[in-house]
Amino acid sequence: MRNFLLLLVLFIASCTGMQTATQSGDLSSNRWNSAQAPAWYNPSEFDTLTVVTWNLEHFVDGHDNPYINHPRENNPGEGLAERRRLLAQALSRLDADIVVFQEVESAPYVQEMAQTDFEELGYRLVTAFESNDWYMNVVIMSRVPLRLTYSYGNVYTFRREEEGETEYQNFTNNRMLSAEVAVNEDFHFLLTGVHLKAGRGEGNARWRMGQIEVLRDHYSMILDQYPDARILLAGDLNIIPGDPEFDLILGENTDVRFVDPFQGVNAFTIPADNPTRQLDHILPNDKMMRDYIPGSGRVAYPFSPDSMRAISDHLPVLMKFNTIR
Repeated sequence: MRNFLLLLVLFIASCTGMQTATQSGDLSSNRWNSAQAPAWYNPSEFDTLTVVTWNLEHFVDGHDNPYINHPRENNPGEGLAERRRLLAQALSRLDADIVVFQEVESAPYVQEMAQTDFEELGYRLVTAFESNDWYMNVVIMSRVPLRLTYSYGNVYTFRREEEGETEYQNFTNNRMLSAEVAVNEDFHFLLTGVHLKAGRGEGNARWRMGQIEVLRDHYSMILDQYPDARILLAGDLNIIPGDPEFDLILGENTDVRFVDPFQGVNAFTIPADNPTRQLDHILPNDKMMRDYIPGSGRVAYPFSPDSMRAISDHLPVLMKFNTIR
């Protein structure tokens, strides 16, 4: 099953226009002679790496996509200009090297903002695998080079069992993507950005478990090949610490183990002006946790609660990692 899933993921990658060299995509050393660092990139500027995840709550543009039939797709509301202004200022204060957005319309939209609203922040790379029939997506924005990117959008995962029949889905799996990040010759990792199925109740929980299981299968295969591979999972998990899905992600006593740097801390992220729940997370695997800068993980408040709520109903989460040992 695991070999089948790996072939499936790599096939999806090849069908989505990404680089598909014959190399295996080594995450633990620099064996990609064909993959060059861009001329604008200077790895010596990144002895640490800051990662932010942020759900921007229905952050869409005012243009109609004729292939998306939903009234909110081209209806950002009257406050869009102010939201964009505050977002640009917030990103400047956060000064993250990689930002994982959820609930944004598209990679071109984020790229346009990066070039017009906050060009001085240096986000050269933007990537996503957008839904064919939905208008809110996960988008990764980066200052550092990316290599192979993996889509899970065509993979069917468990949804529910009803009246003796098992149902599977791929409606929300495009909201999961992984990208290989190459900071320097010795610091590579797999970054997964997610926006898992929303909603409480057993049905939604099991839907999320199906999504998590396919990610864990992918991670397990990577770790079989590269036991020291670093992996970082970031996004709106729609999971509260202590939920069964959260325990499944952490994978205690398994070969794919993640760490919650916020364990035992109330790191609430929603609603932004009076947070009472933590749905947004950054989780390093045990290999990447070695590079975590102690105390760097935090729920970020660049502005007052009212201004943060004007941007989104979620707060951003930030973590830092050493890239030089």
